[in-house]
Amino acid sequence: MEEKIRTAGDNYEAVTHRVNVRVLYADTDAMGVVYYANYLRYFETGRMELFRSLGITLESPEIEGFVFPAAEAHCRYLASARADDLLTVETTLDTENRASLRFDYRVFREGGELLATGHTLHACVEKEGRVTRTPKALRERLDRACAFVSRPRLPRE
Repeated sequence: MEEKIRTAGDNYEAVTHRVNVRVLYADTDAMGVVYYANYLRYFETGRMELFRSLGITLESPEIEGFVFPAAEAHCRYLASARADDLLTVETTLDTENRASLRFDYRVFREGGELLATGHTLHACVEKEGRVTRTPKALRERLDRACAFVSRPRLPRE
């Protein structure tokens, strides 16, 4: 199952994407549960598939000459996944930040049980190693993906 969902929050616009991942036996530890660091791999799968759903790949001209290393990663574990579980990785890209890319994640087991939540923050770095703003072409592509969710914000109560 792969599904692209566009949502809008109270103060930001976002693009959300869902992709299924099957847990491999190799992903588990001696106790038979998914080794904790593998959730970061699932996050990466979600992040790459979200970009792919927007027509952006590692070879896309929008990101040519730039890399996006993780500056921060966080995962909160709520329940264990096991070999052969079918997981859904829900990835949301926050498009408000102009200097970096933040992705929020939720990992569900088939049936809807929430297993983990987390986020990663990625700096934009030129190939020469200098931190810079997100490339204009990439920002414009992301803005177009979120354009139809723009609407006046209601005042908070």
